[in-house]
Amino acid sequence: MRQLFHDELEQIASDLVALSELVAAAISDSTRALLDADVQLADRVIEGDKAVDARRNDLDARSVDLLARQAPVASDLRTVVASMRMSGDLERMGDLARHVAQVARMRYPEHALPDELRETFADMGRIAEDLVRRVGEVIRSQDLTQARDIENVDDALDAHHREMFTRLAEGAWQHGTTSAVDVALLSRYYERFGDHAVTVARRVGFLVTGDAGSIELPEESERA
Repeated sequence: MRQLFHDELEQIASDLVALSELVAAAISDSTRALLDADVQLADRVIEGDKAVDARRNDLDARSVDLLARQAPVASDLRTVVASMRMSGDLERMGDLARHVAQVARMRYPEHALPDELRETFADMGRIAEDLVRRVGEVIRSQDLTQARDIENVDDALDAHHREMFTRLAEGAWQHGTTSAVDVALLSRYYERFGDHAVTVARRVGFLVTGDAGSIELPEESERA
């Protein structure tokens, strides 16, 4: 029975990695839809978010079932609880990718972004995709060194977000109120996407160390 329980835990971890891959594809496609004013791709991202939601619901249902059947304690309990929370973070990242696609769809056939901001948002999309792919690897490996790297990568996304708000606030914006609102929202969506990636990294730290706020490696004596 214990072996079956741990097999089920490993399957949940594998499914979290698969969920991260769906989210990576969603943020990549939504960024492309935004940059290219590709309404068909935007629609696919919006429709595809249902699969992300369904995966999250299935993961949570199986986690609750494990709690009910096995009454896990200590590290096993941490694994189940953290898995449910990580599935929620990944689902929210999928929602944020959908929000980007919805802006692209709403402005079609026009581009939602001024030309001079396209490269910045292309970079934000690349960073966001890199973050969620790193998240999948951290979930798989439970490597806290890689988990800390996620926070460092997220700093670049935060810097872009601050840059966007500086541009909007400095009084030289020439693209109208609607465009300003779009840019503010889009920048926030990418910034929040990165925040959720950092949160998942910290949840992996909780799995490994038992400390909800840490992604630092414990001392050898604590890991024994």
